[in-house]
Amino acid sequence: MHLRFLLALTPLLLSPLAHAVDCDNASDQATMNQCASEQNKTADKELNTLYQQITTRLKDNPEAKKLLVGAQRSWIGFRDAECKFSASGVAGGSVYPLIYNNCVTDLTKVRVEAFKNYLKCQEGDMSCPVPSAP
Repeated sequence: MHLRFLLALTPLLLSPLAHAVDCDNASDQATMNQCASEQNKTADKELNTLYQQITTRLKDNPEAKKLLVGAQRSWIGFRDAECKFSASGVAGGSVYPLIYNNCVTDLTKVRVEAFKNYLKCQEGDMSCPVPSAP
């Protein structure tokens, strides 16, 4: 009984592998939207990793950590509002997810670079809010 159940599920388990998306050659809107969403997730994951690294460095400075949390929340609000506006010309259309996700990804990549710069601060750099790595 269990074997038949597992065999019945096999196509469902393997279907993501069978339908791997070639984003470099995407030619239909659904695929382009899916690829834009995946790129967004990748950029967001990198941003979150860097954010965690910064908060770890700020563990001995709760005031700076609180400022970072506030800044990040404000930045997310700005990013989302900006991208809703940016994509508003195609609201309700099939291209909306592509335009919106591309905007979010682009702004996230800019924030990623800012976080990377924070993590490169040199000891004694008074203009940098993140302490250098030990």
